[in-house]
Amino acid sequence: MTTEAEATPRGLAIICYSGELEKTWAAMILASTAAAMGMPTKVFVTFWGLQTFVKPEKRVTGKNWMQKMLSIMSRPGIAHRKLSKMNFLGMGPWMMFQLAKQYGVSKPAELLEAAAAMGVEFVPCQMTMDMFGLTREDLIDGMGEPVGAATYLSYVAEGSAPIFI
Repeated sequence: MTTEAEATPRGLAIICYSGELEKTWAAMILASTAAAMGMPTKVFVTFWGLQTFVKPEKRVTGKNWMQKMLSIMSRPGIAHRKLSKMNFLGMGPWMMFQLAKQYGVSKPAELLEAAAAMGVEFVPCQMTMDMFGLTREDLIDGMGEPVGAATYLSYVAEGSAPIFI
């Protein structure tokens, strides 16, 4: 038998691999909610999710033509996310933001700011940074030191509940 304390996760370990609007939104909602509940939270940011955490003024990133082309095709910054379905040349996200405003739901950028203020650690994937030609200077302020997948797995091994978004 386990006690309640043993069954309660010691923290939350989110993998944010997608740069799509609704998935970014979900990751920010979970991260900020967990932090508000006092749960230590880390967000491991990898692949397309990392584009969300690139400074919005960095329009083209990378060192070679393929990296630069990928950054042009997936515009960096949290304000430039597209929906995975029903994007409709930007109408889908516009409608989502209108509904969010109508129902008092915070935008992903606001949730990111709140989560960071409450101590959520946003940790970039070093392998993804290398693959996409990103540097620490390309990323928004407040990002942790880049780490590898083994570090994320250590969070889970230490008792953090894993979530893959």
